[in-house]
Amino acid sequence: MTDKIHMGALDVNDWERRSNEAWAEIDGYYAREAEAEFRERIDRLADELPAGDPVASFERACAWDSTGHSDKAVPLYRESLERGLAGMRRRRAVVQMSSSLRNIGRVEEAIERLTAERENHDPDAAVLKDAVAATLALCLVEVGRGREAVSLAVGALAPHLPRYQRSMANYARLLVEGDDGTASDTDG
Repeated sequence: MTDKIHMGALDVNDWERRSNEAWAEIDGYYAREAEAEFRERIDRLADELPAGDPVASFERACAWDSTGHSDKAVPLYRESLERGLAGMRRRRAVVQMSSSLRNIGRVEEAIERLTAERENHDPDAAVLKDAVAATLALCLVEVGRGREAVSLAVGALAPHLPRYQRSMANYARLLVEGDDGTASDTDG
């Protein structure tokens, strides 16, 4: 499902098509070492959106993030969320901002955001549920909570296995709970 973009007279489908084309071509910019040119292309697309549209700051954040500038991406992700980014793009912003926060040493904030995001059951963003878990697992490893991280990762993987789903989900749970259902020592 495509997130709603508040574009007035702008053709939403055409804008989305051109945005998708730009993102599909990002590797070519890397090959030419032209990341700044890519960001300029995304800026031009974002400039077509109405002033204050959260998608504009989200797209700019993604461009900075995808070209190795987590520090410049975080404030733009935050702005897009504050402006009401919704649906799949909102979840992407939370995941990507959390990953960027981890990259710039603000892992505790990332853990807080991702933990809260796990409780968000927005059906439009459900497809990224495992991305939330995977990013949270990386953050947990960063702060020495490896058992919890492995539990999350195995729990996210379990439903995708052709067999052993129930066993793996149970093993994931037991990594953080004792056999008696009590919390287990995280890494000790």
